[in-house]
Amino acid sequence: MALTMMNGHLVEDSSPPTLLHQVSKTPQLDAFSYQSCFMQDLFAHFPEVLFIHRTYNPRGKVLYTFLVDGPRVQLEGPLARVVYFAIPTNEDAKGLAQMFQVFKKFNPAWERVCTILVDPHFLLLPTLTMEFPTAEVLLSAFHICKFLQGKFYQLSLEQPVQSVLLSSLQSTMCSATAGNLRKLYTLLSDCIPSTRLPELHSHWLLNDRIWLAHRWRSRAQSNRYFQSLEVTAHILSQFFGTTPFEKQGMASVFRYMQQNPSDNASFSLTVTPEDNPAPPDTSPESPSTEQLVEARIQHSLNAICTGPAAQLCLGELAVVQKSMHLIGSGSEKVNIQILEDTHNVQLQSPASCSCYFNQAFHLPCRHILAMLSARHQVLQPDMLQAPWTSGCATSLDSILGSKWSAALDKHLAVTLLTEEVGRLLQHCSQEEFERRYSTLRELADSWIGPYEQVQL
Repeated sequence: MALTMMNGHLVEDSSPPTLLHQVSKTPQLDAFSYQSCFMQDLFAHFPEVLFIHRTYNPRGKVLYTFLVDGPRVQLEGPLARVVYFAIPTNEDAKGLAQMFQVFKKFNPAWERVCTILVDPHFLLLPTLTMEFPTAEVLLSAFHICKFLQGKFYQLSLEQPVQSVLLSSLQSTMCSATAGNLRKLYTLLSDCIPSTRLPELHSHWLLNDRIWLAHRWRSRAQSNRYFQSLEVTAHILSQFFGTTPFEKQGMASVFRYMQQNPSDNASFSLTVTPEDNPAPPDTSPESPSTEQLVEARIQHSLNAICTGPAAQLCLGELAVVQKSMHLIGSGSEKVNIQILEDTHNVQLQSPASCSCYFNQAFHLPCRHILAMLSARHQVLQPDMLQAPWTSGCATSLDSILGSKWSAALDKHLAVTLLTEEVGRLLQHCSQEEFERRYSTLRELADSWIGPYEQVQL
C-alpha cells in the first residue's frame, strides 16, 4: 500500500503509484504526473479510445485528466474511468510533448490508441497528432454539449427560447442520429441571431465523424454517460479548480478517490469484457440531484462571468458545497443562513445580497448561489452586472478599482450592525425593549457626548 505526500497530507492508495514525479516542496507544482497500478491496468485493457479533460485552477495551471472511453468500457461512475493525471510545466507545445512522452513511457499500450476525444478549446492539436500519429483526434460529444450550453447562457436569450434550446440539446445528445442533429442545427439557425450564429460553430452538428464515436450508445447509456462526465468535471473543478495551490487540489482529488472506492469496485481485471460482457443498461449509482445542480451552476459561472469573477464566485460556491444552509422564503426576499451568517437575498435581477462580498464586488455570493442551488436554477446573464460579464473586462484590478476601501468596510459594518440591533429590538417584549433602548441611549451619549443628541 502506497502513501503519497501531498501538501502535508498523507493520501493512501490501495495500489502503489506507478508514477509520481517532480513534486516540489512548495504548494505549487512545476510538473506532476500520477498513475496507479489499477489505472495502468485499466488503460492496458481499454486503450482504443482516450478522452482528455482539462481543469484550470486560479493560478492558470491546468490538470489533464485522461479517461478511457468507447463501447467496451462499461464503467460510468465518477472518476471510475480515469487512467492518468498530469500537470504540464507549461501548456505549450514543449510542455504537452513532455507530458505525453512520460505517459507513453509508462503505458506501452498507447500504440493501440485509435481515437482521442478533446474539447473545442484544445489548440495544440499538432502536438497531440505528432505524439499519437496513428490516432484520430475528434471533438467529444460531451465537450460540444458543454460548449453550446455556455453559449446559450452568454447570448442572453429570452427564457422560453433558452429553455427550448437547452431541452433540444439534451435530447439530441442522448440520441445523436443524423436526423436529430440536423433538426438541432435548423433550430439554432432559426433561434439565434445571424450575427451571433458563427460563435456556436453549429457546423459541428453536421460532422458525422464526430458523432460516430458517440452514436453507438442507447438513450439510457447516453444519459448516464453525460451525467457521469458532468459529475467528474464538477469534482475536478471543485477540488482542483478552486484552489491556487496544486498540491492541495490534487490531495483533495486523491482523498475523494480514497473515500469513494466504489468507483473502481465494478471493474475486475480477471474477467475481460469479451468473456463476460456487461449488460448495456447496467449502471452504477447515479449522481445526486445536488451534484448535478452544483455542476450546472459552476458551468454557468464559467460561461457568463469573466475569469476573475468566475474564480471569486467559485470560491463562494465551494463554501456552499461544504456548509449547511437554511432557506426561509418570503414574498420578495429569501433569508439565507450558511453556518453562523444570515443575510437577505433580493430575488429581482440583478440579484443582490446584504453580505460584504456582494456589496463590495456586486457578484453572486455564497448566499445567492445557495438560493440557486436550492431552487435547482443556474446563474442567468441578467443577474450579473455588466463589468463582470464575460468579454467586458480584462483584469481583476481594473474592475475592482476603488470599490474596496476602508470607508466601504466601515459603512458595511455599521449597516450590518444597525440591521442586527434593529432586529433584536423588534423581537422582544416592551419591558425588554425599554431596557435595551435605555442601555443603547447611555452608550451613545457616553461615546459621542451628552452635548449632541444622537439619533437612534
